[in-house]
Amino acid sequence: MTCDLLKEAYGAMLHNRRRTTLTILGMAWGLATVIILLAFGSGFERGINLVFSSFGTDVIGAFPGRTSLQAGGAKAGTEVKLKLADVDYVRNEVPMVKGVTPVFDKQNGVSIQHDTRTFTNLFFTGVYPVYERIRGFKVDEGRGLSEKDELERARVAVIGDEAKRKLFSGQSAVGQSIRINGMSFQIVGVYRHKVQGGDNNDNSMVVIPFSTMGDLFDTQYITGIFMDYEGEDHRQVARVVRAVLAGHHNYRPDDHRAVFIADFKEDFDDFRVVTAALKVLLAFIGALTLGIGGIGLMNIMLVSVQQRTREIGVEKALGANKSHILFQFLAEALAITFTGGVAGVAIAYLISWSVGSLTMMSALGDTTNAGDIHLHINVSSLIVATVILSLVGIVSGMLPAIRAARLDPIESLRYE
Repeated sequence: MTCDLLKEAYGAMLHNRRRTTLTILGMAWGLATVIILLAFGSGFERGINLVFSSFGTDVIGAFPGRTSLQAGGAKAGTEVKLKLADVDYVRNEVPMVKGVTPVFDKQNGVSIQHDTRTFTNLFFTGVYPVYERIRGFKVDEGRGLSEKDELERARVAVIGDEAKRKLFSGQSAVGQSIRINGMSFQIVGVYRHKVQGGDNNDNSMVVIPFSTMGDLFDTQYITGIFMDYEGEDHRQVARVVRAVLAGHHNYRPDDHRAVFIADFKEDFDDFRVVTAALKVLLAFIGALTLGIGGIGLMNIMLVSVQQRTREIGVEKALGANKSHILFQFLAEALAITFTGGVAGVAIAYLISWSVGSLTMMSALGDTTNAGDIHLHINVSSLIVATVILSLVGIVSGMLPAIRAARLDPIESLRYE
């Protein structure tokens, strides 16, 4: 009986080929829209993850500011200056911290020269060797800074790939010498490219040991402190760091302007909420689009029920019960839905392949294409789209099928 009902449903689809084809196309386009929207959301999330991973996620930075609250007899507006001693305070008094480094930056006004090329806008900084691990730097050529470099005040430098391109124009940089404010430094390594944009970014960095920076500038006051930590409670780490620095600089721990604490994990979590909400919104919009196709399917099936009313009466007169009629029309609706689903997946892959990527990070620089939105269709997108399609197909097919199953056989036989 089941095979006969399936053959009957298949025959009905072939009898109205044009109508069936248009309905399938409607379902296919709706499903393709769902998949592409979900792929866009996943691509946006991937781009955001790449950007934040380039800065480092389990990282906290502390940067000097001015007090906004009175404390210990000092008026508001007092400038807070961080010193090298603060690095030791954080290392010794914040138990969750793994590594700490001072940072002394010079973003402009430093003359960096190689042969006839001179630049004053490269991002010049002095740090401890642990900075590379904290900030997630990977060395692409040569080596990174070492503890020996720091202890010996070695005149060595590691540069970003954009700094290499500007200074050496594609030539090998490792082993070459550059002059920084007239002082000779040897290039010992080149960092791997990070997905960032702009001029003052990690890719245009020239990094030297912090101790060596003291040969060029007065490093009594540092630009900031970077640290990484253990565990997941990043907010607690940030609170302890703020409290430790407040205790040594005599400002109130709740004065967030005195020392700015940059909690990269908190910013990353905020963006994760945004991307999750965006993906839900896109899935909802896609479901509404697919629902339009479902309405078209329901309308076609209702027309089919009306046109085959006399046929339904004959089937019931020959012994078919309500479940047989219900299954027959539901099977026809689900067959259309399944065929439309297969076609929709094919259309989605075709669109994804033809579009390639959508501009996001590449708007900030020529070498940041990896941070663009790629319409990558993953398994989760297909699963979500399949669930939505199944629900739409069942609902759209069930209502006409129930109507067909409830038809009175005598009235159906009289229908003209």
